[in-house]
Amino acid sequence: MHELVGRITALDPQASETLKVISYFDTLITGGVGLDGLLRGAAALSGTVAGAERRGRTSRRDPEGRLLGGTTGQEPRFPVHPCSGGSVWLEREGPAHANDAMIIERLAFAVELLELHRDAGGALEIGIDAARTVNDRTTALARLRLDAGTRIRLIATSADKKIPGAPSTILPTRYGILRATLDTTGDVPLPGRAGLGPWVRADRAPASWDGSIVALRLTDASTPTVDATDLGVMLMFLQAHDPRVPHEDVRALLRLDARSAAVLRVLVEADSVRAAAARLGMHHSTLQARHEALTRDLGYDPRTTTGRTRYMAAALLQRLTDPVPEPKTAPEPGPGRN
Repeated sequence: MHELVGRITALDPQASETLKVISYFDTLITGGVGLDGLLRGAAALSGTVAGAERRGRTSRRDPEGRLLGGTTGQEPRFPVHPCSGGSVWLEREGPAHANDAMIIERLAFAVELLELHRDAGGALEIGIDAARTVNDRTTALARLRLDAGTRIRLIATSADKKIPGAPSTILPTRYGILRATLDTTGDVPLPGRAGLGPWVRADRAPASWDGSIVALRLTDASTPTVDATDLGVMLMFLQAHDPRVPHEDVRALLRLDARSAAVLRVLVEADSVRAAAARLGMHHSTLQARHEALTRDLGYDPRTTTGRTRYMAAALLQRLTDPVPEPKTAPEPGPGRN
């Protein structure tokens, strides 16, 4: 499907977007996502509130995934599509966007399938949803034979990395679609890159899931597994970051080209500017000039104690701001290249 989308893009951009919508919902359906996950996905794709009414119960999610209250009757329902036991809709004001009809059609189709495919993934999805009440979560986890006090953790991986023998579900997140896997033993085999959430009581599962997502973002080729527990107090700092509104220190790093970013990293890590110049294969005076330019660009000297701390904090947050890269290592600056 992804290869087909790539081929169609060059021929018909509009058709490409339609195929992307289909592929997105196919991924959610294949992963056994429940109603809330489907609504989160539809809202994220459309940029507006998505809602569903089934057997007299209304559920609504905004584009950030937040669970909204019941309707007042004043919200626009456009477009609307009937489905098993009720209907689904987008709360679009004004003219429909190009893909609204396809999004709502695929949402209705996916909701229909929920009646045919009910598994542990739906219970896990509710159990790790911070928008749900504690009672809702514990009731869902009981379907997985977990008491509220059972010690568990969540593992975040890419959607296609399913761990055999462990309950899992895939969910839309601010970083794309990820797979959440429940771990109760600490012995599950990890499928490559994985973020391990902290161990918590089962009724606090959302905290572990949130931590596992942060941990996954910090993985790379040299560190394919990151345990959120090892982050200590840094985890709270990272969880407070909003990638949509990054701090100016993060923006400053995002503006650097690859070469400047590599030079900056070595400047921060080296014991002295002269040692950094030797490592980079640059003349000391040339690197000194680059150091002064970087200091102006960043708004602080990255070689001072405070500057190093600001740089390291911003570099961590930058990894929560950029799209997740494919596992690879950036080449070190070679000798003699200024």
